[in-house]
Amino acid sequence: MPSAHEVRAMRRAIAISAQGLGSTSPNPPVGCVVLDVRGRTVGEGYHLRKGEPHAEVNALAAAGRSAEGGTAVVTLEPCNHYGRTPPCREALLAARVARVLIAVMDPTSRGAGGAAVLRQAGVEVEQDVLADEALVVLGPWLSATKTGRPHVTWVYQAALDGSPVGEGEAVRNEVAALRGAYDLVVTAGGAFDEGRPGSHGRDVFAVLRGDAVPGSPEALFAAGARSVLVAGHSPGAAALLAACLPDEVIVHVPGTAESWAPSPEAGPVGVLPDGYRVTSVAPAGNGVRVTGTRG
Repeated sequence: MPSAHEVRAMRRAIAISAQGLGSTSPNPPVGCVVLDVRGRTVGEGYHLRKGEPHAEVNALAAAGRSAEGGTAVVTLEPCNHYGRTPPCREALLAARVARVLIAVMDPTSRGAGGAAVLRQAGVEVEQDVLADEALVVLGPWLSATKTGRPHVTWVYQAALDGSPVGEGEAVRNEVAALRGAYDLVVTAGGAFDEGRPGSHGRDVFAVLRGDAVPGSPEALFAAGARSVLVAGHSPGAAALLAACLPDEVIVHVPGTAESWAPSPEAGPVGVLPDGYRVTSVAPAGNGVRVTGTRG
């Protein structure tokens, strides 16, 4: 069982991992905290973008020799293959850590996973530490990895009957607040750009720049996108949404009087599309902000 300070370290790793959202794809956003033999934090790091050091390497670099005999707390299983960078399990073994805590196992591991190799080398490994909390950050990447298409969030303004309408100020403000956590943003006009312009590096999305939004979500995935934010209601957005049902919807519902009856001719008044369940509701401006997920 993880100790209280190891649990705190994992929550810290989860928090700092989110700094990689909107830039790490197609790689996952991962955070790592290194504790010394006395349980003190001596280093932390996160993955910023493809081709650059992973979270474990950055955390170990900060920790230096203080990592020896200590514990590495990481949100995703350390990788075990050579890509643009060496495998993270190699860096952990070279640093001579005694213990590794992992929140989420990596479904993309090639051959024996990093956890298995670490155990074989005598390192104590504990899995599923605050896995549900780590999925707050890693969930979209994992979903995209399993489905072969990006995780899609649709933000739109609803009419009184619940149907989607134009973008509106509320949606524009919402997109401005959220876009930094997404790889791509599809605007109400049907254009798209990076959530954080230039954050992924030169090669990611290079085949998409200057083109119309691909109707195939698989094309976006192949280009490196693991999360997409769709803004408003437009023909371009509709084409993508028709090919790829949103995983999450954020709907700005107009306010009504405390006692109000719609026109009977208008039919049933909705809030979310069919097949979605409410996960959060809060007042927003003159109306209500409703979040829903599929299932």
